[in-house]
Amino acid sequence: MSRYIPFFIISVLLISLVIANLLFGAISLSLHDVLRGFQPGSDSYFTIHEYRLPRTLLAILVGAMLALAGALVQGVIRNPLASPDILGVSHGAGLAAVVYMIYFPHSSISWLPAVALAGGLCAALILWWLCGHRSSTIKLAITGVALATFYASTVDFLMLIKPLEINNALLWLTGSLWGRSWPQITMLLPWLVLIPCALYLAKPLNLLHLGEDSAVSLGARVNLLRLIALAVAVALTAAAVSICGPISFLGLVAPHLARKLFGGRHQALLPATMLVGAVLLLMADLVARTIDPPIELPAGIMTAVLGAPYFLWLLIRTK
Repeated sequence: MSRYIPFFIISVLLISLVIANLLFGAISLSLHDVLRGFQPGSDSYFTIHEYRLPRTLLAILVGAMLALAGALVQGVIRNPLASPDILGVSHGAGLAAVVYMIYFPHSSISWLPAVALAGGLCAALILWWLCGHRSSTIKLAITGVALATFYASTVDFLMLIKPLEINNALLWLTGSLWGRSWPQITMLLPWLVLIPCALYLAKPLNLLHLGEDSAVSLGARVNLLRLIALAVAVALTAAAVSICGPISFLGLVAPHLARKLFGGRHQALLPATMLVGAVLLLMADLVARTIDPPIELPAGIMTAVLGAPYFLWLLIRTK
């Protein structure tokens, strides 16, 4: 029974943060105002139904997707420093999205997730080509950070040479939930089919955790598993990044926290990681909106404040 206690605590924390995100912002509302905000025509209807509610739902979905992607990458590579943003996948997806927004400004935004997916996949393939599948933890981490820096520098260069087309890109690159509403949730919904696909991989990932030779002897098709899991992780990351921009370190921190709370068995780890990721992004967005209202900081800054020291700590203690 004790193993269900962390699930209960995280679930209560998630519900509490959902309520807090509806209550607090540039203008704080009472619980009565929040409840009335679900009724069309009420004074708080626009604030709740058109702004805070979709933003809260989006934080849950994006946080869960990025965290799940991080857990998949760590499970496949068996590397505690692996995550989509540390390995450059998030920044590769971001670069592709910025190129699309700058050079095709009149194209439909509905294509943005597919474009980001292509960029994330290319970034993953480049890392694989440079490092191979048997690289050390440190080599993967350093190469990924170097590639991520290169992609970020390329984005900066594009914005310098195209100063008149960067407004949408700047808004998106902040890694923020600001201005997102129901249309962005609609764009994200088709990609949620990847979540049950990822959860289905829990048992094979447990076998892979025993080692490649042991997994093969137990019937796992290791190469196919790696391909599918990494493809799902890249797609989850690209879809989330295309909606909210790069949100740093969430895919690194959430799986580690979940592993400490729930253990390494993927049947529990993957759903737990999604819960933790949703909690972290809800918390980051709440702090970003309320730390100095009406000024709003990007949620990506808050996750970086948490994630960067955690990454350095992991790097120091990893041999």
